[in-house]
Amino acid sequence: MALINKHKMKKTKILLVGANGQLGSVLTKALQQKIGVAQVISSDLQDKKLHRGAFEILDATNFDQLRKVVAGHQITQIYHLAAILSAKGESDPLRTWDINMKALLNVLEVARVEKLDRVFYPSSIAVFGSSANKSFTPQQTFLNPETVYGISKAAGENWCQYYYERYGLDVRSLRYPGVVGYQSLPGGGTTDYAIDIFHKALHSETFYCFLKPDARLPMIFMEDAIEATLKLMSVPKAQIKTRTSYNLAGLSFTPHELATEIKKHIPDFKIVYEPDYRQKIAESWPQEIDDKEARRDWGWHPSYNLRSLTEIMLSELSQKLETV
Repeated sequence: MALINKHKMKKTKILLVGANGQLGSVLTKALQQKIGVAQVISSDLQDKKLHRGAFEILDATNFDQLRKVVAGHQITQIYHLAAILSAKGESDPLRTWDINMKALLNVLEVARVEKLDRVFYPSSIAVFGSSANKSFTPQQTFLNPETVYGISKAAGENWCQYYYERYGLDVRSLRYPGVVGYQSLPGGGTTDYAIDIFHKALHSETFYCFLKPDARLPMIFMEDAIEATLKLMSVPKAQIKTRTSYNLAGLSFTPHELATEIKKHIPDFKIVYEPDYRQKIAESWPQEIDDKEARRDWGWHPSYNLRSLTEIMLSELSQKLETV
């Protein structure tokens, strides 16, 4: 007869920091579905009543507040999603740096002190700059970001690796391309045109695009982004070979290609190109991403292409309009 282990393993309990955001709002639901509503605590600066289960009003730049929440809920993992994004960040660079970095360092230090199992940190293609190869940008290349958001993410990657090497903290990270989803409105990123364009098309409005028609950028459908995140965080520690942040690819397209795909469903849709300062940001980023390390180490593979992304976005957003 098997012996009973008197020392029960600590049950996984996750805190999402920045749960009201584009990615956080969807990831919260996915994690609750996976491990149970009671095991996932969502948090943000205000409660917008988006989530089931426990919610904490939390400012991650406040170390004591963060630690109190982690200890009080007996958290074992943190998914740190709070940040000021690329385009919005350029309007107040010093505030963006202060918030993005202070929040991350608090998360890492609380995780170290409280001996958490693991931490998830989202990085971005914004870590790349004009020195990187734009075509299938490799995992190891120049990181000379040209936005404060990108600078903070590149620094954050190095802090994550430092905490792993110095303290053994199991921090895992993905360099997300532009995330396209129907679940929330655009959040201030340069790639968010690829969300706004669907809203304008379905409202029979002309879309004024702040990028040039041929501005090719890496993107990923929300469902793929969530699947990649869950997969990365679930594999054994030994499979994680990259401790800065993994390149992640979904698909790449231009505003013109996306508009053409939309016109297959909405022939009267009109787009006007009026490039602004965000065009320069886009030009500093890759056009395609080489994510062979993620595919090799933990079996990543995207499921959606431009056709399927467009069909689902139009279908889901149409249903939302009908219920309004």
